[in-house]
Amino acid sequence: MPDILHRVGIKSSPEAVYKALATIDGLSHWWTDETRGDSKVDGVIHFQFGERGFFDMKVVALEPAKRVLWQVVDGPAEWIGTKVSYDIRQEGDYTIVLFKHEGWQEPVEFMHHCSTKWGVFLLSMKSLVETGRGAPYPNDVKIDDWN
Repeated sequence: MPDILHRVGIKSSPEAVYKALATIDGLSHWWTDETRGDSKVDGVIHFQFGERGFFDMKVVALEPAKRVLWQVVDGPAEWIGTKVSYDIRQEGDYTIVLFKHEGWQEPVEFMHHCSTKWGVFLLSMKSLVETGRGAPYPNDVKIDDWN
């Protein structure tokens, strides 16, 4: 099964990065401003992208300043059952985030789009943590006619 992988270095603490990844407030300031739900383990977070679509993620694991793991429970068919993880570690002046969206059944065109959009949103998260300002949907970089 193919996976989407990204590595991002952020000039901040692992705790600040974790806060951006593991709280509703943090997520709404870099991914989509239409974020709601329960960000605790076994909770479900709803990410809405206007009329274009949504994703519901079940929080599977949280390790403060180390790891966030979700499983997609609703949204586009290609995403359901996939897992999204963020592994966090300090490396010199940077906090490194190893991102993985795993479990895709096949590398369909939608996966290509999602890979690029994950990169866009991870850079939005980097900007949020480093400068206090992210670019969540609807203010994200538009890459094609699918958004």
